[in-house]
Amino acid sequence: MTEHQETTLGLQDNTELLHRISARLADRFAGTFAAETVERYVFESYAALARTAKISAFLPATTEHFANDRLAALAKSKGSVAAEVPEVLFVCVQNAGRSQMAAALLHVEAKGRIRVRSAGSMPASELDPAVLTVMSEMGLDLTKDYPKPLTDDVVRASDVVITMGCGDSCPIYPGKRYEDWDLTDPAGQTLEKVREIRDQIHERIRQLAASLLAADQKEETNA
Repeated sequence: MTEHQETTLGLQDNTELLHRISARLADRFAGTFAAETVERYVFESYAALARTAKISAFLPATTEHFANDRLAALAKSKGSVAAEVPEVLFVCVQNAGRSQMAAALLHVEAKGRIRVRSAGSMPASELDPAVLTVMSEMGLDLTKDYPKPLTDDVVRASDVVITMGCGDSCPIYPGKRYEDWDLTDPAGQTLEKVREIRDQIHERIRQLAASLLAADQKEETNA
């Protein structure tokens, strides 16, 4: 059976469940998006995640989370909702290591004052086990996180886009702050090396959070 056939079969098996997810999200985004738009995003998100998902039992839950985040990003990029905090997107190739560590660390440093996303240009099926280990050493549990494909809506919604070795795969839009962090890919590295990468990322995250929060506070003062 080909990958396309497996995805199609899984979609057929979960159609009723995906319709229920669509209905919940349509209620959540009522007044912002038509129910047809929400349903299209749900089914597209399912198909995108199904291409790389290792355990299909988790697909409905991750689909709802992923579709909800994409719709929120679309609403922000279209100006349908106000931007309350800065939004940062981390992008690497597989979204299984560097970008996941960066997102988790910025969540901690920002304390809810920055919206954080991560994605991969060619997402893996799961997070790197060594990354899970070194992040758990800091008390951060990433076992419920999953690699997500890079989509245009989350790029458009972001104020800052930070790439980590994904080359030219990330679309460029005017008015955004772009940075490329040259960091070693943790895949296949020893735990000691992955800890070193984690600490390098953490230092950059501290600087990023400080600059974004200072700029945000200045804007609030001048408002």
